[in-house]
Amino acid sequence: MSLLADTPLSLLELATVPQGSDIPQTLQHMLEHARHADQLGFKRLWLAEHHNMAGIASSATSVLVGQIAAQTQQIRVGSGGVMLPNHAPLVIAEQFGTLASLYPDRIDLGLGRAPGTDPITSRALRRDDMRAEQFPAEVAELQRLLGDDTSGKRVKAYPGSGTHVPIWLLGSSLFSAQLAAHRGLPYAFAAHFAPRYLHEALALYRQQFRPSEQLSEPYAIATIPLIAAASDKEAHYLATSSQQRVMALMSGQPLFLPPPVANMDELWDIPMQAQVQSFLAMAVVGGPATLTFKLEALVKELGVNELMFTNDIYDRQKRLDALEIVMDAKQR
Repeated sequence: MSLLADTPLSLLELATVPQGSDIPQTLQHMLEHARHADQLGFKRLWLAEHHNMAGIASSATSVLVGQIAAQTQQIRVGSGGVMLPNHAPLVIAEQFGTLASLYPDRIDLGLGRAPGTDPITSRALRRDDMRAEQFPAEVAELQRLLGDDTSGKRVKAYPGSGTHVPIWLLGSSLFSAQLAAHRGLPYAFAAHFAPRYLHEALALYRQQFRPSEQLSEPYAIATIPLIAAASDKEAHYLATSSQQRVMALMSGQPLFLPPPVANMDELWDIPMQAQVQSFLAMAVVGGPATLTFKLEALVKELGVNELMFTNDIYDRQKRLDALEIVMDAKQR
């Protein structure tokens, strides 16, 4: 068996709204996408918390986690992640403790320390910018609230206490890699938008890892952009949707997913092309044979335990088809 065949595959969902669609249609398709992934054997599906981003409908992360868990059977569902400084740890412990009670051994709690939004919206969330400095302490507080709390503290998560919801640390720099290693927690690196420190962060995590009650040895995920299609030519065509969306992000425009175009050179200049390609440096784009080759090489290069993909395809049916193509490529 190849390394790829033995590597679990997972999905990151942002509930991206396609141009010409709306939030209700997008969320219904998200549920269909999750059900299909569940049937095909993907290991987990995580939702990312963002706020005040037109085109991204995953702001109420824990609500969507519950909806997806209710409509699937085996796939693990979780946050990728909850931006902890936006929330009181007790509230997150109660929310995810409730989810874990409803869907035992299927809920993950991924945590990040970024705001997931702009400064004005951060203030609307009642976020204190200094709370990012308290992230390690708040992670420890969540571990206490979700574990077998014997501290004698009067404040407990109910539901939550004793559920042992698996906590993951997410990051796009070296800080979370070190914290995950020191706490003995699993780690996911966001190479789908910040590939620069991927190799260094994974190496640092493995070098500094200390076993814990949750995890005896390092466990790392790399999240990458993936565009899968029936042929390389079609995949590169479909990939122009995500390229356009990255251009919109860099220009401060709404993030609705546009339809693909035949020629990106009509839309970007050379500096913008370089920025977009740097942003998407870890993207894997292709048909089945290309996917098999590139993903196998990526697993060998990174040494990760699991791969997680974004699936930014404009056409709803082709987005569902991509899940089958990826799974077929895994077994080739």
